Amino acid sequence: MTPTGLSTDVKAGMRRTVLISGAGVSGPALAYWLHRSGYVVTVVEKAGAPREGGYPVDIRGTALEVVRRMGIAHRLREAHVDSRRVTFLDADGGEIASLTPHTVAGGVEGQDLEVRRGDLAAILHALVRDDVEFLFNDSIDTLDQSGQGVDVTFRSGRRRTFDLVAGADGTHSHTRARLFGPGEQFHRYLGYCFALFTMPNTFGLSREVVVWNTPGRAAALYAVADNDELHAFLAFHQPRPPAGVLHSPDAQRDLVARVFAGAGWEIAGLVRALRDAEDLFFDTAGQIRMPHWSSGRVTLVGDAAYAPSFLTGQGTSLALAGAYMLAHALATHQDHTAAFTAYERGMRGFAAMNQALAGNGAATLFPTTARALEQRDTVLRGLVTMPSTTARPAHSALTLPGPAPVS
Repeated sequence: MTPTGLSTDVKAGMRRTVLISGAGVSGPALAYWLHRSGYVVTVVEKAGAPREGGYPVDIRGTALEVVRRMGIAHRLREAHVDSRRVTFLDADGGEIASLTPHTVAGGVEGQDLEVRRGDLAAILHALVRDDVEFLFNDSIDTLDQSGQGVDVTFRSGRRRTFDLVAGADGTHSHTRARLFGPGEQFHRYLGYCFALFTMPNTFGLSREVVVWNTPGRAAALYAVADNDELHAFLAFHQPRPPAGVLHSPDAQRDLVARVFAGAGWEIAGLVRALRDAEDLFFDTAGQIRMPHWSSGRVTLVGDAAYAPSFLTGQGTSLALAGAYMLAHALATHQDHTAAFTAYERGMRGFAAMNQALAGNGAATLFPTTARALEQRDTVLRGLVTMPSTTARPAHSALTLPGPAPVS
């Protein structure tokens, strides 16, 4: 399929330069569309290469149209995890219900894509690496907009000037902090902490997810295909964000061990595996909510601007859709201020609808009281005999501007 979407008809003298901070999902996707629109694109990434591994992520609704227009839907289909079931367990490991993933997530069976985040990042990087400059092992140190562009000093010491800068560097965006100030003012904490890591597949799981709950505590084991490795997940309710933990892996391990001490089923083994994990990722569940996403010649995209939290399962889809909408606005409007205004006007409602899903996700997956957990379990048992749910309206609420894809 031929990639379609934004116009590549660029007038002479319009080769503007843009720096994108972040080579995760929204960064390379934005780089792809901006290059097609005639921009000279540079991507800076603090890691040494595209990041491998990572928990599986979902691509649904409007984002499916984005990847079709990029011409990578077939590659993502090949990388599709294709989980067959989600089994919920009680405190002692007894089965509550076994459901299709689409029944739980509200997706569309046979259409939605689920891929490991590292696979998606690799596909996006391969798509643009020959057309876009990548600066790995580096990051933005300072931004100065006092001139006719953005003067950037990198941590490596190099200095460059760009017409525009886009922060695609995640929930804890350094670009956002340099532009708007400390992130706490935009971070809406949702009351949970979570830890992700990999461990040996000693359970014999295949193409499935197992979820264990007690009030305020949850664990999940995610088996991709017949891999000998599991993606493990431990989450717990925390009324206030834990202090002094986010930058200390040892403190994170100690906190998780305290919270899950005495838990049944196989939780003690999961905590031991977390102790030994070399790829531990710990964070709080939260959203980024900002009154505006740009200032001067600098703008934000993806989680840096409107992270919906993992509770919605929509972070990746928002990142892909947001990258397209920003690039379309910049291709349509010569003036960057008008482009940023159009981008926010087109994207903000979609972002807000998906952020609103967080409440439903928390109620379904992480009840904090015994009564709420029993109510959740009753609903799950009822879903066993029900057909799979249809897609949630928020997933496809955004109609992409531009030409339709060529089939």
